[in-house]
Amino acid sequence: MTQTLEHLTHALLDAARKAGADAADAMAVAGTSLSIDVRDGKLEQADRAEGTDIGLRVMIGKRQANVSSSDTRPETLAMMAERAVAMAKEAPEDPYIGLADPDQLARDWDIAALEMADPAAEPDPATLQEDARRAEAAALAVEGVSQVQSASAAYGHRQIHLAATNGFSGGYARTDRATSCVAIAGSGTAMERDHDGDMRIFQSDLRSPEDIGETAARRTVERIGARKPKTGSYPVLYDERIAASLIGHLLAAINGTAIARGSSWMLGGMGEQVLPKGMNLIEDPHRPRATGSRPFDAEGLPTSLREIVSDGVLNGWTLDLATARKLGLQSTGNAARGTSAPPSPTTWNVALTQGDKTREDLLKDMGTGLLVTSMIGSTINPNTGDYSRGASGFWVENGEIQYPVNECTIAGNLRDMLKTIVPANDARTYLSRVVPSLLVEGMTLAGD
Repeated sequence: MTQTLEHLTHALLDAARKAGADAADAMAVAGTSLSIDVRDGKLEQADRAEGTDIGLRVMIGKRQANVSSSDTRPETLAMMAERAVAMAKEAPEDPYIGLADPDQLARDWDIAALEMADPAAEPDPATLQEDARRAEAAALAVEGVSQVQSASAAYGHRQIHLAATNGFSGGYARTDRATSCVAIAGSGTAMERDHDGDMRIFQSDLRSPEDIGETAARRTVERIGARKPKTGSYPVLYDERIAASLIGHLLAAINGTAIARGSSWMLGGMGEQVLPKGMNLIEDPHRPRATGSRPFDAEGLPTSLREIVSDGVLNGWTLDLATARKLGLQSTGNAARGTSAPPSPTTWNVALTQGDKTREDLLKDMGTGLLVTSMIGSTINPNTGDYSRGASGFWVENGEIQYPVNECTIAGNLRDMLKTIVPANDARTYLSRVVPSLLVEGMTLAGD
């Protein structure tokens, strides 16, 4: 790359002005990714990708258009700008689009404090291959495992820069390092599989390959002999590794896009009780070494701590500039975007209040019911919150796990479910979504 990303974004803005745009913003992303797959102790596949992508959004009055490319030659930038302006002139008017006012923009951020990128050198392929091999070997060493479907290790590095004609210009780097393993036990129709993995910003924080392989294998072996559970109304305990999906449904329902369209089961829910009293849902985009951290959003607005839910009460929506204007509110600094599309609202790091009981305590409290450790498929009615998902896990009686289960469906209504959740104290605090195991009363199970 002969040009810096900052130079590329400003060159795009210059080209947009020359092409006749009233306003514009530009994004440039340079990335490197490396992944290694191992099978039977030997290299199965190695992938490496490098590239730079650029995106330009132009506005002509209240019309906008977005174009993107992976070609950074000057003549391409000029052609992109001309094409975007021509497209914008033909686009329908949208009264809510527009850049941020200069006095709204983020200033004086401290990227170093967020620790979004590991300064350590990129690992060589041999190191990644050895990590994958060790994870596979650890899984195969567990009695009952018949094979390892995949064992992988990966590394990624991205540099991002955003600039706009309102005066904003800023960028940052991100890294990630990951190891994963999928183990298989049994054969034929009795075959079971499960997985484990870890991804961190700093390589030194990553769990050992042995831990990941052994955990994937143990989870798989525990599923041997799974059968359908009983049909009826029972409490369900969502294991910590999938509990965040419940909170994810709430976050999707309060997203400004869904609210502005009127297609959300949380419409009219601002100021209402959505979680049990005493529970908070906090968004913190400034947590060090968390994948959802960032100093500013995709429209150049500052990010900040936000209490989405306080004492169980919903405080507001997740908004970018356009959805905020449509709803007559202010942006919450939650715009996200790629190079090929305009901004849209999303959430950053979130944390749900943890309880004072362990997962085992909640198993005892539930008595008879289902511990869910894996989910497939999803049928969520966006307007009513009616919820139905395929699930597998373990049947519990008298507070003790009895046998593994699969091929069942759990159903309920998200508004009712979220108001009754009981949290455990087992959330992994380094994740972007910090959500403990959650006990939900009175769900409908469809099994035998």
